[in-house]
Amino acid sequence: MNIKSLFLSVSILGALLLSGCASVPLATEQESVQAKSFTTPDENKAGLYIYRDSFVGKALKKDIYVDGKCIGETADKTFFYTQVTGGEKHKISTESEFSPNDLSIFTESGKNYFVRQYIKMGAFVGGAGLSQSTEEEGKRVISKPGVKLAKEGRCDN
Repeated sequence: MNIKSLFLSVSILGALLLSGCASVPLATEQESVQAKSFTTPDENKAGLYIYRDSFVGKALKKDIYVDGKCIGETADKTFFYTQVTGGEKHKISTESEFSPNDLSIFTESGKNYFVRQYIKMGAFVGGAGLSQSTEEEGKRVISKPGVKLAKEGRCDN
């Protein structure tokens, strides 16, 4: 096999890995609809929505942690909703190719916060990053048809 054929084979394999669809356990439709109502969090709590809507890396599942606790695995067009203590800084983490990526957010009680997980190209496999979104953008993405609430509690690492 010459170098061009090898490069072409590796490129095709990489494209397949980054373009398929991964699936993760989903909550019920009723739970998803409830989470999409964006209600005010419980007293002394802040709501935290973590969502993924990457075009790249649809075949990849990536773990999400909040303050070291496994929230679950993400796939494209999924989101998590959890409540955290208000008035504190929280660390949201996701796995990446070589090391975890972290995002710190100070939350106020009674407010909802939105974090986008995105997939980025890596040397061997796609990595993941995190960014805080505006409330308007987070609600817009999560409210789209086909975006589903994922079940909490299962991480691979």
